[in-house]
Amino acid sequence: MAKNNDRATTNKKTSVNRRKNNDSSPLLPVEIHTLEVQNLHLNQYDIEKLIYVIRGRQVMIDSDLAMLYGEETKYLKRAVRANIYRFPEDFMFTLSREEFNDLRCKNGTSNKQGGTRYLPYAFTEIGIAMLSSVLHSQIAVDANIRIMRAFVATRRLRAVNEQVFQRLTNIEYHQIETDKRIDRVFQLLESGQQPQQGIFFDGQIFDAYTFVSDLIRSAKKSIVLFDNYVDDTVLAMLDKRGEKVSATIYTQKIKQQLSLDLEKHNAQYQPIEVKQFDKVHDRFLCIDNTVYHIGASLKDLGRKWFAFSKMEMKVSELLGKVK
Repeated sequence: MAKNNDRATTNKKTSVNRRKNNDSSPLLPVEIHTLEVQNLHLNQYDIEKLIYVIRGRQVMIDSDLAMLYGEETKYLKRAVRANIYRFPEDFMFTLSREEFNDLRCKNGTSNKQGGTRYLPYAFTEIGIAMLSSVLHSQIAVDANIRIMRAFVATRRLRAVNEQVFQRLTNIEYHQIETDKRIDRVFQLLESGQQPQQGIFFDGQIFDAYTFVSDLIRSAKKSIVLFDNYVDDTVLAMLDKRGEKVSATIYTQKIKQQLSLDLEKHNAQYQPIEVKQFDKVHDRFLCIDNTVYHIGASLKDLGRKWFAFSKMEMKVSELLGKVK
């Protein structure tokens, strides 16, 4: 019995040696040399980390595939060379020396290929699928199933990342444009010119507050505000006006809290006059002879999007409607 086993072992080795010594002969099908590899049970996430992007394509390297298939790299490459007509360039290509060195640097290692004379093969997704018809091994078939799933997951992740990147790019572009418009508004204020129109987005609380505060400071004679939602923060904002500048507020309803706030304010600071007027829906801020339409109450500036624009009318025309 022992002799028979020895004979079988000898025959197998002889068969393998014949194959090694006769590489020029056709290798269809190729003899499989299965190894005992501990890393065959890598999960999908581990496989995804073996997928690289080279020449704009998602690929896997021959040595990594050989490891997953439980094969030696040289046997996998031999099988591919014997069936090279099945692997056009969009299925497989040989890395250039520069690409190989770059891959080694990215991995932070000398790479499993070591100092080999031969550059590795890179297989695309369809090229890996073709390997199943070359490597007649159940391990290779099972590994390919997991590899295909990893490619799908990686492709889906890349698509999501591209969408996120595009959204971030759009947000950055709009933010830059918004900042430019705001800078333009402030430049006009600093130069003594009054801005014509603009828009503030949610979260720009300080920018909007500074903008309105600068408008108030620019007043020379009077400020008139039409706003149905007034509280003590509006009173404090109007205190930024000059000493000889009058301030009047028209609001829909003078609540008890506002009356109390106004009484305490006027007892300490330059008086603000508040009048009841219920025929206005929008907000208007009149600075001397200029009327601004404001898209938000002064107490809520910057909490949500709002626009402002300079009206082509005189303050006297607006106040004439009040009387």
